This record gives sequence, structure tokens and C-alpha cells, in this order.
Amino acid sequence: MPLLARTVTTPLSIEVRRGAVADLGVLLADRRISGGGDVAVVVGPGQGEKIVELCRPSLGSADVFTVAGGSVDSANELGDKLRHRHYDAVVGIGGGKTIDTAKYAATRYGIPMVTVATSLANDGIASPVASLTHDGGKGSYGVHIPIAVLVDLDFVENGPDRQTQAGIGDAVSNLSACADWELAHEVRNEPIDGLAVTLARTGAEALVNHPGKINDDAFLTTLAEALILGGISMSICGSSRPASGGDHEISHAIDHLYPGTGSHGEQAGLGALFCTFLRGDLERFGQLARCLHRHGLATRPGDLGLTDEQFVEAVAFAPRTRPDRYTILEHLALPADDLRTRLGDYVDALRDQLG
Repeated sequence: MPLLARTVTTPLSIEVRRGAVADLGVLLADRRISGGGDVAVVVGPGQGEKIVELCRPSLGSADVFTVAGGSVDSANELGDKLRHRHYDAVVGIGGGKTIDTAKYAATRYGIPMVTVATSLANDGIASPVASLTHDGGKGSYGVHIPIAVLVDLDFVENGPDRQTQAGIGDAVSNLSACADWELAHEVRNEPIDGLAVTLARTGAEALVNHPGKINDDAFLTTLAEALILGGISMSICGSSRPASGGDHEISHAIDHLYPGTGSHGEQAGLGALFCTFLRGDLERFGQLARCLHRHGLATRPGDLGLTDEQFVEAVAFAPRTRPDRYTILEHLALPADDLRTRLGDYVDALRDQLG
């Protein structure tokens, strides 16, 4: 993945509340974002028409574009449309695919981007990364982070629980990613950014320790803030290091070997839990296990439909997905037989934690 864009490291505005979509015009009236109201609104095909109808009164003469597919091609097509007139900002409204498509197109033509998130499935809300498909595979592309972020809890609450669960897995995996970064700093003297670590870890800690459920406003707000802080942490240090370690390597390996197994966040959450066990941090392991279990996420390979042998194969393959990254997986370099033994110990430890 290329060095991430660092032109803007923190958004001008962050709001997490109900009714954000309907009140979008209030934000866009901020002259730091749009001096004359010349904005391009980008929506997806799913709830796109409903969203446009809801916020149209506050958008004035804004142009509305519908995108689908979440691919580099669709982002380039959007970019070609954007360059035909001047826009103060691009407003991406929707889930991850729509927001990433808008981020990529806006970056390509140097237009400020505003995110209005209607789901909390991943940390792309405010990250300097766009995850898009290209030539049959999925790639990560460095982009500018949004200059403002809104999260509409009405849409989040009414969306599928599995999207919110995926966001939980992605957010709490930052704890494992930061531990991997600290390991690389200690063993290989890899430079580490303390502010980036603090932001990523603070959001994840708040989420892990929150007693609420996935339909509580307070919990959803904490989740949104954790995902946003994770994105900002990546922008600050110029890489995905504080949000991607052995946990994401395992998720990428599952995608490669067994595509369609689970969502990225579900897989990253399970990967983080297993990496934490390998790291020998049993206190953190218990904390993560209880959090994932409480919110209905996978804690065992079988929860994702994987056999133990398939999971061992994925963990063994994982370091090949990011050969430039040093994590607990590269540090231990366990052969398959040792991984099978560790997985058995892991399941026993889970039983002690969860019953």
C-alpha cells in the first residue's frame, strides 16, 4: 500500500448523532467547507434515493451522483464527472463502499471530502485509505482523510446488526495492532508514533470496556468515535500501523484462502483475539474474548464456518499477506504443528474465560 496522504490529519468537524443526514446543510453552511454551496453529493444504490429525499431541502443546488460496486473503475467514473465543474466539496453519504469511492475520486481531483456515515462496519469513516476492488481483487489506496465526519445513528440503528458487529471487531483489533507495533519497535527498532498509538488505543479501550449493547446510543457513539480515532491515527503516522497488525494479516489470509468466509471486521476481531493469546497477554485476552462474545462476534474458527485446520492454514499463510510488517506472527514464526497445539490451548483458555 502506498504512503498514506497526510494533507489533512484531523477533520474540522466530527458529529455523531441522530438526524445528521437531514441536517447536512447546517454543516455545509460552514464556509470553511463550502463558500457558495457548490457540493457534489455521492450516494449508493441501496438507500440512496431515500437519503437524497431526506436531505434535499438542506442541499440547495447540490449535484447528486449515484455510485455502485466499490471499484477503482466506479471511482474513476465518478472522478470524470466531478471534473466538469467546480465543487467546494464532495459529500459521500452511505456505507463503506460509497464513502471509499467518494474519497478516492475526491483525492484524485484535489477536492475536499465530507463523510456522512450511515453504518459503522469499519474504520474507513475517517481513514486515509480507500478499499476498492480492481482486476478481480481488493486493494488499499492512499487518499486524503475527510475534512468533516458525520455519523447518523438513525441509519446505523436501522441497519443490519452484522455491520455494527463488524465495526466492533475492526475497532477492538487496534489493541492487538498497537501491541504488534510496540513489539516491532522493541525488537527491530521500528519507529513508532506515540500519538497515533494513543488515539487508536484510547478508542478501542473505551469500546472494550463499554457495558452497552449494539442498539444503545451511548455504545454506538463510542463505537463511532473508536473507528474515527483509528482513522485519524493512521493519518497522523502516515501508515496503517496503529490499526493493522497480525490480526489483519489473518483476515487477509482468510480472504485469500477462503473468500466469502466473513466480514473483514469479524475476521480481524478473531485474529486479534488469537494474536493476543499468542502474545501471552492473558488479561487482555480475557477482556477481548468477553467483549467479542458479548456482542455476538466470532471467538472460535467454527463461529466463522472454518475448521481448525483451515484456521491453522490461514494463520500460517498470514505473514505472506504483508511481508513488510513485523507482528507477533513473524516474531514467533510457528510451524503448522506448533500452531495446531497453540490453537488447542487457545480453545481451552476460551473455555476458562467464557465457560
